[in-house]
Amino acid sequence: MKDASKQTLVELFKKLWDYVKPYRKLVIASLILTIIGALLAQVNALVLRYTVDELTTLSNANKTLKEGFTLLAIISIILLLKEGFYALVQFGQKFYGEKMKIYISKDFAQNIVERILTYKMAFYSSPTNESGKLQTRIDLGVTSLTQLVKNFFIDILPLFFNAFVALIIMFNANVYVGLVSLSIIPLFFYISSLQAKKLKGFRRTMRKYRETKNNGIIGLINSITVIKSFTRESFESKKHEAIQLDMTENQLQTRKLSFLFDGLKKFTEQFGVVIIIILTAYFVLNGSMTIGAIMFHILLFNNVSAPIQQLHRIYDEVQDAIIYSDAFFEIMDADEETELSGTYIPEKFTGTFEIENVDFAYPNGTKALYDVSMVFKPNTINALVGLSGAGKSTVINLLDKFYAPTSGKILLDGVDLQEYDTHWLRDNIGLVLQKNHIFNGSIKENILYGKENATDDEVVAAAKQAYIHEQIIQLPEGYNSKATLLSGGQQQRVSIARLFLKNPPIIFLDEPTASLDAIATEKIKKSLDAIKKGRTVIVISHSISQIIDAENVIVLEKGKVIEQGTHEALYNNESAYFKIFNAMANSLNIDKIKNTLKE
Repeated sequence: MKDASKQTLVELFKKLWDYVKPYRKLVIASLILTIIGALLAQVNALVLRYTVDELTTLSNANKTLKEGFTLLAIISIILLLKEGFYALVQFGQKFYGEKMKIYISKDFAQNIVERILTYKMAFYSSPTNESGKLQTRIDLGVTSLTQLVKNFFIDILPLFFNAFVALIIMFNANVYVGLVSLSIIPLFFYISSLQAKKLKGFRRTMRKYRETKNNGIIGLINSITVIKSFTRESFESKKHEAIQLDMTENQLQTRKLSFLFDGLKKFTEQFGVVIIIILTAYFVLNGSMTIGAIMFHILLFNNVSAPIQQLHRIYDEVQDAIIYSDAFFEIMDADEETELSGTYIPEKFTGTFEIENVDFAYPNGTKALYDVSMVFKPNTINALVGLSGAGKSTVINLLDKFYAPTSGKILLDGVDLQEYDTHWLRDNIGLVLQKNHIFNGSIKENILYGKENATDDEVVAAAKQAYIHEQIIQLPEGYNSKATLLSGGQQQRVSIARLFLKNPPIIFLDEPTASLDAIATEKIKKSLDAIKKGRTVIVISHSISQIIDAENVIVLEKGKVIEQGTHEALYNNESAYFKIFNAMANSLNIDKIKNTLKE
């Protein structure tokens, strides 16, 4: 994938703008309310200066308490009205900002899902894209990017606009005090940027730790049966503890640096306050400034320093957004991972596959096939036979266009497979794996995956063909029961029901009855025998009953085709197939089975 590790804040905002653009009206509303809010935020300082100066004048003129209370009543009404209006403005500004954040979060989450669904299988089989790591990068990317939107439109924009307006008023009141306030700002930015640089390495390391941790937890949950059966709980706990210790040390170093820089920034802010107090006191003593102006300038300086006080938090979250968006946009911008599709859709379709001198290596470098050539004729049953790791499933993966050959070519009806429209091709192929995935939904929804618009009668007919209907109707909620509650064998039959519902002209069966009991296997074999008729079928199986019916048997060994022909011809050769077939038969203890059946 592309390296996005050097992405700058400007580049990040350019990418964010594509997601913000659809909500321009919300942006404009937020900006208008931000301007109004920034002006209202200065009212307190202006009113306080007026109040102090007026009270000083009344006190010096020995005016009555009644006149003082009248002034305070008027001031209180003005401040309360201002606060009420300001509360409404803040509500609107925060609501529109939060609304935009929620919408953009939804767009991010949807776009990343739509994007990764277009990627080829090689993307998912890469070690850097293991499910836990991928999930962490997506979740943290979406969270940090939407937080950045919130920071800008709800936090940064109002604060810095407040500071800008406050600075203008300060300069208008007294240039020297304005210059003191302005001179503090670059110092704050320097300290905050230095803090960001120091923490950058720790944050990137933490991202990797989180990916590893989440991937480890997912692996632990998926392997819990094996862990418990081997009583390896303590071993797995120590592995997880090692990751936690690394994360803890990283977090402690991060917090230590953060606290150090936060103290430095607080000192700088207070230093600015002290300078302003001394400067305004001097102007009061020489008669060029009123007493009220002291509090006036201190409050205005607080409006200037407020965003600066928030800089450490904003910088932290911006750096998180940059770091996690690197990984997020690596996924979003991985154009080279997009699954390519041809445009060819044939008017007539017979189903002849020809594999010519194909070599193939997986993305991790594992070589799976060496100069493989074979032919699968239409309307025939073909069996791929060989020991585990021989390359049988790899052939299926190539025929279904999950991967492309490293060299050589595959033809379907004389046309290069890569030229075919991928969606059309897969619509015409039915695939049953040794361990089929069951989605977290009802049994009916899982069967409907084979044909979205199927009727209830068609779903029931498919379930009956897969010999799972009787067991489904015995469940409390029938076809609406959760599919994940079924046993492994029952789930396999649900996946086979999908195949019956899809009813494709080409069928790939990769150990379709491996997880079924003997009676279910016998029933499923009869159903599969029925669906095989008039179709191109390729079977991978260690079951004699599946292989012996094949019209064409291809024997693979270490990624190479070593034999090809009918069952009878290959068996009579007494070579590799002969040995594999006899090993299968001997594993069944055929002699004892014969004697038992005779009895």
